[in-house]
Amino acid sequence: MNSFKAVRVKEQEDQVVYGLEEINTDQLSEGDVLIKVAYSSINYKDMLAVQKNSGVIRNYPMIPGIDLSGTVAESKDARFTEGQEVIVTGFTMGMSHTGGFSEYARVPAEWIVPIPENLSLKDAMVFGTAGFTAALSVLALEKSGMDVADNPEVLVTGSTGGVGSIAVQILSKIGYKNVSALVRKENQVDVAKTLGANTVIFANELGDAKKPLAKTRFDFVLDTVGGDVASALIPQISYGGSMSMCGNAGGLPVNTTVLPFILRAVNLLGIDSVNVPIEKRGSIWEKMANDWNITQTTLVKEIPLEELAETIDAIKNGQHLGRTIVKL
Repeated sequence: MNSFKAVRVKEQEDQVVYGLEEINTDQLSEGDVLIKVAYSSINYKDMLAVQKNSGVIRNYPMIPGIDLSGTVAESKDARFTEGQEVIVTGFTMGMSHTGGFSEYARVPAEWIVPIPENLSLKDAMVFGTAGFTAALSVLALEKSGMDVADNPEVLVTGSTGGVGSIAVQILSKIGYKNVSALVRKENQVDVAKTLGANTVIFANELGDAKKPLAKTRFDFVLDTVGGDVASALIPQISYGGSMSMCGNAGGLPVNTTVLPFILRAVNLLGIDSVNVPIEKRGSIWEKMANDWNITQTTLVKEIPLEELAETIDAIKNGQHLGRTIVKL
C-alpha cells in the first residue's frame, strides 16, 4: 500500500510534540482488520494524549485518536468483509495501539462494532466516544431509577462539552422535561438551551461544597467533570437519587462525607466507556442510531486532520463547544 497521512505524537528531548506525517501500514499496530478511516472525533482524552505526562499514551511514537468510523479494507477475520462499515471506540486505541487520527487503522476484530443500519459513518462520529459515554450514563441512571414518568429533576454538568451536550439532547429527546444544564460562562447559556435544557445554572451558584448535607435540588445528576463540582452536588441529591460520573476535567479528588449515602441512600455510578465488553456495545449503538439519535441537532464542526491542533488547544483552554469531528 502507498503511504498515507496520520498524526503522530513523539517524545523529543524532554517535550511531547505531534504533527502530520506520511506513514505506511508497517507503522500501524497489529490487528486482524485494516480499516480505511472515514471519520474520527476529538475527545477530552485526545487532548490529554498530546500533553506531557498525561498518562494517556504509553509508548512513543503513537497515533492518537480514541475512536473512528470507516470501511473494512482488509480482514483476516471471517466476521468482517471488505467494504463493510464499522465503528471502533475505546479499548487501548490511541493510547498503546495506533488510533483514529490516520487515514488507515488496524485493530483486533474483537474491538469492532458493525455500524447500525440507520447511522452514517459521519453520524457515528458525531456521537463517537463522547456519545457512547453519554448513552452509558443515561442508561445507568435509568437502571438506578430515573424514569420519565416521574418527571425528575435532572442536572447535566459540563453541559456544552462533548459528553454533556449529547447527554442533554438525549434526555430531552426521550421526554425528560426538567433538565438543567450546568455552565461556567455566559456564552454557554444559549447553547445549553438550544441543546434542550430547560434551566441553566452557573457553577458558582452550587453553594458550599463543604456542607455534608444541603437542601435537595436534583433527583439525578449526570456528571462529566468531577472535582469540586461533583463534591458540591452530592449533598444536594434527593433521597434515593443517583449521580453518574464519567470525567475528571474538574479535578480528580471528590470531597464528601458518608452522610448523603447513609441518610439519603444516594448512589454513585461509575461510567467507563473504554472497556465495555464488545457483546454489549451493539445494542447501545442500535439505541443511539434509532430512539436516541440526536445527530441532526448536535452542535458539530467538521475539520480536516490539518486543523487538529486548533481544536486541541480550544479543549485545553476550556473554549470548546459541542463536538468536533475529523474527516479523513
